[in-house]
Amino acid sequence: MIKTFEEARLLVRELQICTIFESSKSGLPSLWEYVDLPEKQSGEEGWGEKITAVWDWKNRLPATFPDEIFYGKMKGGFAVLMTMGYLRDFHFASCHRSIAQLNPLAAYIFEKIRNEPWETTALRDEVMETYGCSKSQFDTALKNLQISLNVVRSNDPGVDRDTWLPFQEIYPDIWQLHVVED
Repeated sequence: MIKTFEEARLLVRELQICTIFESSKSGLPSLWEYVDLPEKQSGEEGWGEKITAVWDWKNRLPATFPDEIFYGKMKGGFAVLMTMGYLRDFHFASCHRSIAQLNPLAAYIFEKIRNEPWETTALRDEVMETYGCSKSQFDTALKNLQISLNVVRSNDPGVDRDTWLPFQEIYPDIWQLHVVED
């Protein structure tokens, strides 16, 4: 059981991959199940110690250790933390899909992100207006871009909101190892 940020780092290194929150459908261990901090008590304000720590660590681990820990999504939409070695050696090869294999809305969103970083809310508003999709369609397309390892969330500690960047630009070594382009 863990209680600190450093222990969370060591846990991810040990497990190689874990979801953020517990789910029997993922088939993976979760950071949540290893955290030994109090959950929100009835009548307590805010989130409680455990959820606050887990939510913070999911962003801070890859921001603090960008060459060591990756945050992303896997099939089923589960948020995961994994070691860069696991991403490079196993996860990318089994999960990457080209933009051509995704739907036109995902391709449209990808082109926007490829041209410049976008924060989720601004991107959603822009795409819903220009493309004419629903919030749900947008959210699904963005999630599929993450699952297919075409976009990643910025790990810049100075960025407060989820901001999206092309995977290929952030992890060119992994991209070049696995993707053959014509």
